[in-house]
Amino acid sequence: MSLTKRGSIAALAAFSLAATMALAACSGATGSGPASGAASGDSTAGGSSAAADPAMAEQTITFIPKQLNNPYTDVVLGGGKKGAEEIGFAQANVVGPLEASASSQVSFINAETQAGTNVIVLAANDPDAVCPALEEARKGGAKIVTFDSDTNPKCRDLFISQVVAKDVAKVQVQMISEQIGGEGDIAILSATANATNQNEWIKYMEEELASNPEYSKIKIVAKVYGDDDDTKSFQEAQGLMQANPNLKGIISPTTVGIAATARYLSTSEYKGKVALTGLGLPNEMRSFVKDGTVKEFALWDPAQLGYLASYAGKALAAGRIEGKVGDTFAAGELGERTVEDGGIVIVGEPVRFNKDNIDKYDF
Repeated sequence: MSLTKRGSIAALAAFSLAATMALAACSGATGSGPASGAASGDSTAGGSSAAADPAMAEQTITFIPKQLNNPYTDVVLGGGKKGAEEIGFAQANVVGPLEASASSQVSFINAETQAGTNVIVLAANDPDAVCPALEEARKGGAKIVTFDSDTNPKCRDLFISQVVAKDVAKVQVQMISEQIGGEGDIAILSATANATNQNEWIKYMEEELASNPEYSKIKIVAKVYGDDDDTKSFQEAQGLMQANPNLKGIISPTTVGIAATARYLSTSEYKGKVALTGLGLPNEMRSFVKDGTVKEFALWDPAQLGYLASYAGKALAAGRIEGKVGDTFAAGELGERTVEDGGIVIVGEPVRFNKDNIDKYDF
């Protein structure tokens, strides 16, 4: 469907403008990986790269993150934008809700279906709530790539996973164990209660704690949800400390949650006494590492997540892969990637950040 028809949808145009602003906001991200560094805020991607694929000249791609105005999302979208520009998509847009609620993405998916978008890249707030809308989009010819947080697999073509879910869970358990001396009460401060990725990581954390004798003296006493809202996450961290006076550590597998918790701990009586780890952005966590609030946390390069999603969308839209196990496709500077069981493509391994290496990273 033509770009002219897309432009006739006033509401979508308004959100495209919001997305442009979001992309512009992350244009300063430089990152550590090859896909890092956001592109300009121009929503038209085609023809900007000498390596652009002519087959993509009339194809469009739209990213629908869990929520807009999220620092982590901004970096992911920066990578996605860079990939879309390299590929030569006729247009790359971002639309999405301002709150990460379960059904908040449905209207945006429906609008993309009406617009005839060729590739929809989605980070799902709920694995099932978006499925009927995605199925309609597929009937209309759209290829569906999920990233960051998956849907029910039957509703998409590929899922771009940051890491192997069990690995990211294990590294967080290992870090908290090291920081609390291998024993004590801990809590988890997550994003939303329905976030697929968060729940999968938490499930694997619980399994690791229950099955590994090395962690037999560590007990999860609370799980709370900050909804990836800074204020709510800060309040949840405060509540955890008030309700659990013997708490020795907190795992927050969300960039919003860990930053808000670090900010609370840094000015509280618990600074240096209660360990905090999880998944965070180096640029947001640097000051807390240097002032001793946080010893170590982890993450992958978020820009590579968006970058790889763009190339997966290209391979699907061009008919070069179907999303079957063993399918391979070229992913620009990241090299060739292979579709694994469950229609999953892995970005890479998590990196630990601490006072010795955090200044080497800029995202």
